[in-house]
Amino acid sequence: MDKDLLFEKRMKDLASRAYNRDIVLYTDFLNLDELHKIHSLISGSLPVTVCTFGGYDLAERQMAAFLPDALSYLMEEILSYPIVCLKIQPLSLKFSEKLSHRDYLGALLNLGLERSMLGDLLIDETGAYCFCKETMAGFIQDNLTRVRHTAVLTVQVMEMEELPQPKFREIQGTVPSIRLDVLIALAFGESRSRITPFIEGGKVFVNGRQITSNGYTPREKDLISVRQKGRFIYEQILTQTKKGRYRVSVKRYL
Repeated sequence: MDKDLLFEKRMKDLASRAYNRDIVLYTDFLNLDELHKIHSLISGSLPVTVCTFGGYDLAERQMAAFLPDALSYLMEEILSYPIVCLKIQPLSLKFSEKLSHRDYLGALLNLGLERSMLGDLLIDETGAYCFCKETMAGFIQDNLTRVRHTAVLTVQVMEMEELPQPKFREIQGTVPSIRLDVLIALAFGESRSRITPFIEGGKVFVNGRQITSNGYTPREKDLISVRQKGRFIYEQILTQTKKGRYRVSVKRYL
């Protein structure tokens, strides 16, 4: 069966089971493409509410929860996403290699895990924070002992305040209009003509929703993700010139 059709069938089955049994059901971790498809797929087809969460604010990979409308008034009380955060840390920082996001992810996948079992990976100088399905946490802790040539220890994170804070580079520039292609070009230092294929090719998401129109107008504080390039927040219009151009600010994730 076609991959998209299989995904559509699986999501509709989950939504239908949640509705018929009056229970909340959760997906695995979904990428931006899949998150976008879920909202358009479920909208209006069944009386369920779709909520998403990835373990922390601004997570890119998230689980979707199918919540029967009959229970929607209890949303905050009954939603308990089966997500655990683990910290992967070298046994000896002094003798550890410099490890990248790719190194940590590769080590996890080499355990035989599917990518859908894992959420975002956040890296800092002390190690990596990995969001995973609750059912996989113990397996990872027992089996992940090495990343490349570095011996590691994996422990559960109980306090989310431990998570590394995202680092940004603020970029300011003058643009002719507040269009999606213009802002992406500014954020990544590219021409609009080089950005167009990313938008038209379905690689651009605004707050998790796929946008394929170059002329789309983002709102202040929107999170814009571009596959193969990165993410940034459109901050605000700083000033408007006499010629009608705008000086704007964006914050690009490092």
